Amino acid sequence: QVQLVESGGGLVQAGDSLRLACVTSQRALSTYTLSWFRQAPGKEREFVAGISTLRDATGYRDSVKGRFAISKDNAKNTVYLQMNNLKPEDTALYYCAAAQGATTVRSMRDIRLFRSWGQGTQVTVSS
Repeated sequence: QVQLVESGGGLVQAGDSLRLACVTSQRALSTYTLSWFRQAPGKEREFVAGISTLRDATGYRDSVKGRFAISKDNAKNTVYLQMNNLKPEDTALYYCAAAQGATTVRSMRDIRLFRSWGQGTQVTVSS
């Protein structure tokens, strides 16, 4: 199991920005693919963005491309999700998750591969 601790959520207005952070171990950062998922009330958990151990390849769901950016800071053992131009439909509980392997842009979206999860951080965007 990999320990993951998210932070950075909050209540913002449409068009605002937030930066989520996921703190983990140095080992996890270098050996696990780390992805952000989100779950809105009454909906299934869905992939948002991921960053692979393979040359730090990144992937995004279509609805956030151009607005969200995932990155990692090895010195701080942290993965970030920068979210710009937030929309009400981005409102959800955001989770950080870790998977061994899952290095491709396709596999980092596969929720079945993720065994370790954080507790989640709430993002609420008002219109």
